[in-house]
Amino acid sequence: MDRDVALDYVKRILETVETEEMPVPVREVWVYGDVALGLDPVDRLDVYLTKDMLMRGDRSAAERFETEYGVKGVGSSVRAAWADKFPAFLRTNDNGYAAPEKCLAAHLLDGLDDEIHLEVCNASFDQNVTQRLKGAVAREAYEEILDPRGVQLWVDGTRDEEALARVEEGSLAFPTLSAALEMLGLDEDQAADAADVLREYRATQSGTTVRGDVV
Repeated sequence: MDRDVALDYVKRILETVETEEMPVPVREVWVYGDVALGLDPVDRLDVYLTKDMLMRGDRSAAERFETEYGVKGVGSSVRAAWADKFPAFLRTNDNGYAAPEKCLAAHLLDGLDDEIHLEVCNASFDQNVTQRLKGAVAREAYEEILDPRGVQLWVDGTRDEEALARVEEGSLAFPTLSAALEMLGLDEDQAADAADVLREYRATQSGTTVRGDVV
């Protein structure tokens, strides 16, 4: 997609997080990969959200939504007030429970059918990069690596205008993917192999996708 289009999507996501109730509290918004690197066109727009867990349940809401919509977990896994406003964005996991990452994707990417990937985790981007790398190396599943070249655009209700401007300008300097992985502890050959696998895996993805993760 054209870089301008990708940046418009990023701004739309930021505005939605800032102005509308989300299914779960969103603490951070990052972009990483192609758009952070300043590429044009952008093969795929990668966005990372750090979310908080809901601390209080609403049993009456859970029962009501399970009866009316066949969705479990409303009021505990996603906000009941959000589900009342946006029932069309309710999405479930394979067990029929409301899935926060899928609900966030449905809301934030509503009407978009472009090459966009949304990562959702309870941990910050930096922390998850490290944890995912450890797990991927241990399992030799390099496709699970999270590209560490990211930029935080929003945290705890505040947009980082300077970071956004630099992303728009494409003026941020990042190493190659293999070099970035070496900085995180992989040896040169391992980093090169991991970078190749990750690029090949990303090339197989299409349309809008979402992944939820817990650290």
